[in-house]
Amino acid sequence: MTDSADRLESDVPADPAAGASSPAPPTPRQLALRDAVRDIERHMAARGWDGPIGVFALVRTADAVAATPALAEELPEGTLAVAQEDPEHLTSIEQDGLPQAETVEELLAQLGWPEQVDGAAVVLERIIVPPEAEQGLPDDPHEALDALMAHPERQDVRMAAGVLRTGESWCALRTRANDNDDAVGGSPDAVPGLVAALRATLQTES
Repeated sequence: MTDSADRLESDVPADPAAGASSPAPPTPRQLALRDAVRDIERHMAARGWDGPIGVFALVRTADAVAATPALAEELPEGTLAVAQEDPEHLTSIEQDGLPQAETVEELLAQLGWPEQVDGAAVVLERIIVPPEAEQGLPDDPHEALDALMAHPERQDVRMAAGVLRTGESWCALRTRANDNDDAVGGSPDAVPGLVAALRATLQTES
């Protein structure tokens, strides 16, 4: 019923003086995915909290416009110019009419993408509580959820994750307690289970 991010890293590289080696610089493709996931999270954040799960297809903007020139007229102002400078730039397409599912895992297991789709992203909200909060919860799921919702140390977290067919991933996380664009954390593997479930959707074509 509760999920937790295994690790939440900032975008600041490790300090070599602290004994850790500096990570390899991100590739243009990794940067494009990071920017796309951040944009999707901000888009969902603008709708407010307590929203439904959002699922998005990711396509390379330049390739999509080359295949469908009319798409250029539907892009936000300035996007085409950016894509002409950066062939890795990604456009997200929100999916309507998602299949019915009790959990995000069940939902993602029903999805598949045509080969023209370069990646996928999902956004959802979760309640995070300390592990000890799950001890002694009522057996009834609704009563258990009410108990978690009332827990004084609960945290509401919005998780956005995106993956590409070529293997890159990025996750962005925002808490309701720090609901500010500048306070959104992220890393490639902040929510590994969500990343793995998304990758599986790209292995099945619709």
